[in-house]
Amino acid sequence: MDPILPEDDTEKEAASSEEVVGELQQAPTSIIPDGGLTAWLQVLGAHLIFFNSWGIVNTFGVYQAYYKNDLLKHRSSSDISWIGTFQGFILVIFGIFSGPVFDQGHFRFLLFTGTFFVVFGLMMTSLATEYWQLLLTQGICVGMGGGFIFLPSAAIVATYFDKKRALAMGVTAAGGSVGSVIYPIVFRKLQPRIGFPWATRVIGFLSLGTLAISILTMKTRLPPTKQARRPWDPAALRSVTFVLFSIGLFLTFIGLYIPFFYIVLYAQRKLHIGGDLPSYLLTIVNASSVVGRIASGALADKFGSLEILTVCTLTSAIMIYSWMAAHNLAGIIIFALIFGCLSGAVVSLPTTVVANLVPELRLVGTWMGMCFLMGGLGLLIGNPIAGTLIKVGEANFFGGIIFSATTVMASSVVLVCVGLLRPGPFIWKGRGSNTG
Repeated sequence: MDPILPEDDTEKEAASSEEVVGELQQAPTSIIPDGGLTAWLQVLGAHLIFFNSWGIVNTFGVYQAYYKNDLLKHRSSSDISWIGTFQGFILVIFGIFSGPVFDQGHFRFLLFTGTFFVVFGLMMTSLATEYWQLLLTQGICVGMGGGFIFLPSAAIVATYFDKKRALAMGVTAAGGSVGSVIYPIVFRKLQPRIGFPWATRVIGFLSLGTLAISILTMKTRLPPTKQARRPWDPAALRSVTFVLFSIGLFLTFIGLYIPFFYIVLYAQRKLHIGGDLPSYLLTIVNASSVVGRIASGALADKFGSLEILTVCTLTSAIMIYSWMAAHNLAGIIIFALIFGCLSGAVVSLPTTVVANLVPELRLVGTWMGMCFLMGGLGLLIGNPIAGTLIKVGEANFFGGIIFSATTVMASSVVLVCVGLLRPGPFIWKGRGSNTG
């Protein structure tokens, strides 16, 4: 016969057993890996998603120049910019829907659906010959595909890292820069040889191949939430720092992408630079942003994401003001190098800041979606407003440049307010306090 334990001891053993089981059940989700093969494979997959979302959005500068000089030369620059603007706007604003869907555990659905729309949209763009066709295919369809996958990929990476989160997010965001270096070169080299349709189809096939790698490597770490999520979290709206940060992101996105859209036309019309050199300026901006995204991530892990973001936003505004002083090829190349590096940091760090503001990582998708909704609205209105201020026919870019720089400068002021209101020290807080 088994020995009969006293009642108290039996209850203690049962309670102890329940605690052990509870710890084992919580261990996979409560212990953040902060490295390892699986975690860095998520970074690789997310890097390729950024490659095919922000990389394609940032490629629009060469399409803008091609459309203005060839396919849509009867259209104004403001009209043409709406194609790229809608693409970026839908990519960002779709996070308000993809974030909660991701939190509920449907990442694979988002990944497959987004891949389909990106590739399908590019293939349909290759067949387009009219403005409205390009707006539907390149602007809306490709943007929607990127919106399905962009924010969930960033949210996944945030759940796999803690102390190295900013660095991991920087490497992830660098995919957007790498894509916006490679895709413009592909289009620029192939379009004169095989034409616009097949040059765009090649980009579509490259997207399909690279996104297939993301499909094979990426998986969620945290279990899905048990209750249905709304597209917004009321707690986020009660957070003063989150609301202010979202306003800051709105102002940033109004002005930051104007140089991406107009630097090629500036070199062609204002500086009278011929040949392929103007198109390579966009490549220089995007290539230098790779350095900015990775370096800012490493610095943010040491000094704080919000601190580095604030400094880079402020200096980006100063550089955009200095754009007016670029009167020759050397000047515009220097501007492209410095601005590209700074803008890379500004684009990559907001996801890390939001991940550090959210009270619970299971809500990170929803909070990111809410924040980037504001960013998307800024992106929607920024470039078209600049298009009305810039007089391409007269080679007058002054109004658009001032508008771009001033909105980014205003954003840096808002970010300073966020840092002052956020709990804890704001300036150069040092390693170990990963609060923003």
